[in-house]
Amino acid sequence: MSKRTRKAAPAQGAARPTVTVCRGCCCGSPKVPGLDHAAQLRALRQALGSTATVRVTDCLDACERANVVVVQPCAEGRRSGGRPVWLGLVNDPDATADIAAWVEDGGPGIADPPAVLDLYAFRPSRRVQAELHDT
Repeated sequence: MSKRTRKAAPAQGAARPTVTVCRGCCCGSPKVPGLDHAAQLRALRQALGSTATVRVTDCLDACERANVVVVQPCAEGRRSGGRPVWLGLVNDPDATADIAAWVEDGGPGIADPPAVLDLYAFRPSRRVQAELHDT
């Protein structure tokens, strides 16, 4: 048997969806004017407190799309084919409410997102995706 340290087996997935809100160098800053960033985060936490884990992270390296929100599926959603959905330019309360409603309905792999969220969806580089999913 090797003496190298082995990584623990990956978790089988969270019991509930995870909503990651970027609050790095551009997201959540005055660089995105006209948005109450604290209110946005508070709205997500209030709406999803019993439904999803809402966490804040440092820069997701998609600054040109500030504010960035990533919705990760729950374990059941992942088993059903759901994958993390990256949303950019989430800069108004209606978009925040649409995200919350979708996650309340189950999120990726469980419920289809409101069609308007297609306008916010983007695919970041593989490197950026890997960094988020390794945390």
